[in-house]
Amino acid sequence: MRLPAGAHINIVGAGLAGALLALLLARRGLAIALYERRADPRQAQPERGRSINLALAARGMRALERAGVLESVRPLLIPMRGRMVHDRGGGVVLQPYGQREHEVIFSVGRADLNRVLIEAAARHGDVSVHFNQQCLRADLAAAQLSFRDGVSGREYQLPLAATIATDGAGSAIRASLAAAELVRVREEWLDHDYKELTIPAAAGGALERHALHIWPRGGFMLIALPNTDGSFTATLFLARGGRRSFAALTTPEAVQEFFASEFPDTLPLLPDLAAQFAAHPQGQLGTVHTVPWHVRGEVLLLGDAAHAIVPFHGQGMNAAFEDCAELDALLAGTDDWEDLFARFEQARRANTTAIAQMALENYLEMRDAVLDAGFVRRKALAMALERRFPARFIPRYSMVMFHPEIPYAEAQRRGALQERLLQELDLVGGGDAADSALAERLIRDRLAPLGEAAPHGDAPK
Repeated sequence: MRLPAGAHINIVGAGLAGALLALLLARRGLAIALYERRADPRQAQPERGRSINLALAARGMRALERAGVLESVRPLLIPMRGRMVHDRGGGVVLQPYGQREHEVIFSVGRADLNRVLIEAAARHGDVSVHFNQQCLRADLAAAQLSFRDGVSGREYQLPLAATIATDGAGSAIRASLAAAELVRVREEWLDHDYKELTIPAAAGGALERHALHIWPRGGFMLIALPNTDGSFTATLFLARGGRRSFAALTTPEAVQEFFASEFPDTLPLLPDLAAQFAAHPQGQLGTVHTVPWHVRGEVLLLGDAAHAIVPFHGQGMNAAFEDCAELDALLAGTDDWEDLFARFEQARRANTTAIAQMALENYLEMRDAVLDAGFVRRKALAMALERRFPARFIPRYSMVMFHPEIPYAEAQRRGALQERLLQELDLVGGGDAADSALAERLIRDRLAPLGEAAPHGDAPK
């Protein structure tokens, strides 16, 4: 399918990725029809209790800058310098994310960010936005998209054209392609769910505003991110079943007792805990694997529709925004949809597979390791090594969050080498390990300068 000047393209899903992609592609001169099942977020109240705020990092910011909207987004951002870890005894310690002034991540409200992106897209003359239009399926044999109007209930069909699905982890387009055996889908669900709660602004003043707060408890955790109105969005991540689980929290008394036992310092912050807990939905967490992401030049899955991940590295939105930027960059070098979609998948698959795995690993770190003395010691050692060998050693977390020029897959590969190196130095070197001759030898032997090939014997396996 060729790509003529002014070509028409359907984007299904006007969430964060869909709205950003519409803006990017319209700036290329394409005519965009953007469809969304929900009401216009500029006129409707956002759903409460689910995915209220997110973490924006360097990869996402670079994509927003590419689309020319970063300055419009900045007023929505609250910088977070690190993890504020709350232990069982009420002690609190800040674990900085990085060691440079710019090495922060930003809390941003999903609904506010979505409004900014939709407004920017809708202002563009080549974008038409259609709300309350639920995509039911893509029928490639008939070259049609089927929709249901959310107001009238009428079902209708539109020509398929070239279609990009940004309709999220529960993508209807992905499901219809799988049903037609055009793609294969594997969904890996965690046995942990989540529930969001709001710490009101009146109580939020007791928490440091420029940090992501974590109450790690081994097998589960509570986190809280700041909002621009002074409130915090707290999220409980907990097993679905078992003694300490959502299944056991079925009464107000059980909820109150659980928080009093595990998170006693949060009770003054959540005066209506039991009411919120009963009213807010319990969400699932999982990873979506899809092969392939595209069918010829007709349909492409992008963002969560192709590769949804768990939220524990704060990279779901950032990875989807990076998808948008990559597709936009590749568009400049082709006039063929099938070639574009294939090249996009080839460029992104290894990286999204890497961040999916790293996100799962980060859950274990956040809920457990942050309280471990060995973890804290090795984190300090990693930062010392970065100061001494900045061209060769950057902690994996920093590569993911602050270095968009380093692909996820490379961050994962180098991170594995670095973790083995940290373990060795930690065993033999104590607090002065970063300054030792051994550290210099190991790093020069095992870690090529960033941007160069790996030393002999350290190729990816």
